[in-house]
Amino acid sequence: MSEIITCPTGLTGRIRGMKVREERILSDRKLAKAGGQVDELLASCWEETLDAGPYDFGDKAIDWGKVLQGDRFFALLQIRALTYGSAYAFAVTCQHEGCRARIEWELDLASLPCRPLSDESRAAYLDGNRFETTLPDAGKRVWFRLLTGADERKLPQLRRGAGDKLLSAMLAFRVVEVEGVDPRERRRFIEELSMRDADFLVDEFDRVDCGVDTTIEIECQECFATQEVDLPFDRTFFMPGKERAARRRDRSTSFPR
Repeated sequence: MSEIITCPTGLTGRIRGMKVREERILSDRKLAKAGGQVDELLASCWEETLDAGPYDFGDKAIDWGKVLQGDRFFALLQIRALTYGSAYAFAVTCQHEGCRARIEWELDLASLPCRPLSDESRAAYLDGNRFETTLPDAGKRVWFRLLTGADERKLPQLRRGAGDKLLSAMLAFRVVEVEGVDPRERRRFIEELSMRDADFLVDEFDRVDCGVDTTIEIECQECFATQEVDLPFDRTFFMPGKERAARRRDRSTSFPR
């Protein structure tokens, strides 16, 4: 079974659901450590490109390392939904200190809002992937970029090495130039930003980006507190939904021994 999808940038192609052989990709620890699982899965399930959108791959297959994060995650959502259906069940821990219960939640992946790449952002991306803004407190112009698959591979290592400076590390990873600041001093400049400037910069990242909004609101079944969480995205994301998994367990226990 296949389906035609159009990603947030306009990249359009035909995808198929996962086959048994894709289990090898999901269980490959070496591939996981190198951050290559997503690229392999996308390459396997993307059957045909109908419109390359803002990308220029020539006559070659898609280089998923050059594709924007927003397109990559959108395509993964569609592949998962085509494989198992759009219902996705997951569990998180309640954030309320007095509770900390396990919250079982299920949502329809098709209900997640998706924002297309604007004409303004498309033009900036095609012009070298450079986006400009001015920090309200520092008063300096800053240029930053949208993240691609190649950047995505580096994020786990970046987070592990950032320690208690994760915010400045993530900001520095996307900022490519600061007006009047030597490149060697860029990280120090970012660490000295006011929190107002830091929040402003994060908002600017979000404003020009595209993709699926994965922040959802859930309610704890124990204390009834509502909280916002990011959609869990790990190996279990590519597993069957709750009902299908239960049916599979029931079938396996009914086999003669």
